[in-house]
Amino acid sequence: MIILGIVLLLVGVLVKISIVTTIGIILLVVGAVLLILGAVGRPVGGRKYWF
Repeated sequence: MIILGIVLLLVGVLVKISIVTTIGIILLVVGAVLLILGAVGRPVGGRKYWF
């Protein structure tokens, strides 16, 4: 999710499409939050591991 956010952010900035940039930022933030929560061992969405 973080990689998709970075890609959308870069595409949005290069093509000057603000909605793609906004979606990229949102995906980047959500991916970072999920990464941090998973790294500290906290269950996310009722699951401890995401396979």
